Amino acid sequence: MKTIIRSAVVLIASASLSFASEGWLTDWEAAKAKSKAENKPILLNLTGSDWCGWCIKMEKEILSQKAFKDFAAENLVLMEADFPKKKQLSAALKKQNAELEKQYLAGGYPTVFLLDAEGKKLSEDLGMLKVGPSEFVAKLKELIAKAKK
Repeated sequence: MKTIIRSAVVLIASASLSFASEGWLTDWEAAKAKSKAENKPILLNLTGSDWCGWCIKMEKEILSQKAFKDFAAENLVLMEADFPKKKQLSAALKKQNAELEKQYLAGGYPTVFLLDAEGKKLSEDLGMLKVGPSEFVAKLKELIAKAKK
């Protein structure tokens, strides 16, 4: 019985972790390679996923919404650099995220930038925009069009 309960807990935890980061890469080099191969910009999200109120709000109100997810699947490479307080990250991931934080953090969390395949900024910080998912997608479309010119 204990084995069944343990297995169920592990399965539920695994499912919730994969759902939370669905579609988001956590490997910076892989994100840049995918961006280059698919000719899509990177949306970099520096977040405190389990403690930052604004990060949680952005995830709930924009990043998890169908309008954003549909657009992102076709047009973006999603990259998350997380700075959790409860969830444990590997030493390599902590090191990578610390480097991204040094390079991109714009004062606080969330910090969200649209980047090219080399990591060059194509936008200002989008993390504190007070908009809904449709307006966020419209802003991304505008920035992508501008970058293609």
